[in-house]
Amino acid sequence: MTTVSHDASDKQRTWNNPKKLAIARNMLERYTGSSAKDFHKHIILTNFEYYMERFSKRYNAPLKSGSAMRAAHSKALGVSIVDFKIGSPTAALVIEMLSAIKPDAVLMLGMCGGLHRDLKIGDFLLPMAAIRDEGTSIHFMPPQVPALPAFKIQKFISQIILEKNLKYQAGVVHTTDYRFWEFDDEFKATIRREKVAAVEMECATLFVTSFASKVPCGALLLVSDLPLKKVKTKSSANRVFRDYADVHLEIGVQAMSEIDERGDKVRHFEW
Repeated sequence: MTTVSHDASDKQRTWNNPKKLAIARNMLERYTGSSAKDFHKHIILTNFEYYMERFSKRYNAPLKSGSAMRAAHSKALGVSIVDFKIGSPTAALVIEMLSAIKPDAVLMLGMCGGLHRDLKIGDFLLPMAAIRDEGTSIHFMPPQVPALPAFKIQKFISQIILEKNLKYQAGVVHTTDYRFWEFDDEFKATIRREKVAAVEMECATLFVTSFASKVPCGALLLVSDLPLKKVKTKSSANRVFRDYADVHLEIGVQAMSEIDERGDKVRHFEW
């Protein structure tokens, strides 16, 4: 029989701290306006009200509002969706809260600024890793730990996209907590040197926090702008929602509703 040893930081995690588990469950209900029992085991995360409204209307799932976030739950699909707003602190918070219900899969449907010359607005980007240039994930894992999504989720997302005769790119993203960086030449020089595919604000935190919290988490990003060429505006953002967001949501919903039945049985180390 193998004996599993845990370090001191594990005592901070919901899976190893009954008091924190109870508080996380309470916070999940308070912040989302949903009972913990409302949540399904497959969960979509978003930053955008548009995705919430479309999910609610298309899948007959009433919207619920809590003190800080919104949620909707589809019994027919066995999928819940949460709008956790923007940025790394709330990304870590939503994962810790969701860990209280032990989800089978969590998928971030986010947007990113495309940096690679081959990317264009409307493209799908499947992040294979994220650079941890934010101040939140350090509270969950040492800096040398890479920010990686759950392989099973990413693999199944790629399968769904190809079955729809669509295309995607895969690569590394830079996660930053610096939103209005477009006029900072030093920051732009840094992301050019890194050779990253895109820049965004949550993936590294989601991946690291999920790993620490034993929550399988992946992401599918939609390229919403090309910030090294032109800064996103209200009108350009509206075009992205109009032209591309519905397909983005459709892919995510199909993936989360079918992954248990059709996804590969991938073995991961337990610790």
